[in-house]
Amino acid sequence: MTAANVLFPIPHAQIVSGFTTAPAVSLAHVAHVALSDSNLGVHKVSRHSHDVVVPPYADSAHPAAWEAVFAQGSINPGNKTAPPGGFGFYMHGPETWRHELERCGGRQEVVMSYEVLFEDGWEWQRGGKLPGIYGGIGAFAYGCSGGRQESRCKCFDLRLMWRQGGKSELYAYIPLNDTNTAALLNVPQSHRNPDYGFSVGRGLWTFAPGHWTVVAERVRMNTVGHADGEIEVFIDGQSVLHATGLILRDTDAAESSVQGLHFQTFFGGSSEEWACPKDQKAWFTNVSGAILRAEPAHDEL
Repeated sequence: MTAANVLFPIPHAQIVSGFTTAPAVSLAHVAHVALSDSNLGVHKVSRHSHDVVVPPYADSAHPAAWEAVFAQGSINPGNKTAPPGGFGFYMHGPETWRHELERCGGRQEVVMSYEVLFEDGWEWQRGGKLPGIYGGIGAFAYGCSGGRQESRCKCFDLRLMWRQGGKSELYAYIPLNDTNTAALLNVPQSHRNPDYGFSVGRGLWTFAPGHWTVVAERVRMNTVGHADGEIEVFIDGQSVLHATGLILRDTDAAESSVQGLHFQTFFGGSSEEWACPKDQKAWFTNVSGAILRAEPAHDEL
C-alpha cells in the first residue's frame, strides 16, 4: 500500500480537511506541515524531551522523527523518583485544522495516524503506552487517564498499549456506562480493568522491533441520544479492531468532540515490575490527521 493509504486508511474522497508531516503523501485537502511543536499545536508537554532527530532506517519517507528515550528503570511519568523515560504531550494539529475540528459540530468523524519504530532488540517488559486520540468537553478532556473516575462522561482517551512480546491493545478511557461496557466487550479479547482503562482487543495485533509500523485511529462521535459512536484501529493500513454502538458524549454535540492526539509513551503501569529493563529508544514520525465528510444525523434522516 502507498503511504497515503496507510496513514489515511479510508476512502480519500471522504477527506474534508487534513494535514500530514509525511513527505511522500500527496492528497487533495491534505496540507503538508513540519514535524515541530509549533506547527502541530503541541502543548502541556511533560518533563521529558521529544527531540527531532534523524532516525534509524531514515529515507525519503522518514527523514526525521521525534525520539523517545527510555532509561533503564524508567516508568510511568507520575513516578518522580524513577529515571526519565518516554515523553508526553497533547497535540491538536495545525491551527487551521483545529478550527475546522471546532466547526464540525455534531457529526464529527476523524482519522489520526503516525508511524512508530522500536529499536532492534527492544524488550517489552510487562507493557507500556502509545499515542491515541483524545477529546471531550473543553479542559475536561485532559487527564482522562491514570485511573480517573470523576467527570468520565465528559472525556475520552484512546491511547494504545503494548504488552509482553509486543502484543497490543486499545487502552480506552470512555464514558462509564453499561452500553459502552457491552460494546467494548463485544470486541474479541477484551476485558474491563477494575480501576484503569478498558483493555480492548488485546493481542489482535503485535508490534515488532526494527521496522516502521503505521498506527491509525478512526473515531466517529455519536449523535447525542444515540449509541452510534465508533472506534477503529488500523495497523499498516489494515483494520484490526472495530468497536461500534458507543456513547462518547451525552451532552451538546458542539461541546464534546475530538481534540487531537494524546501523544504519550512510557513503560507502565506504575509499579516497578513494569519498569524499562534497559536503556532503549523508539521513534515517531509522519503524524497525520483528517476530518471526514459527515453523514446525515439521525434527526435529518
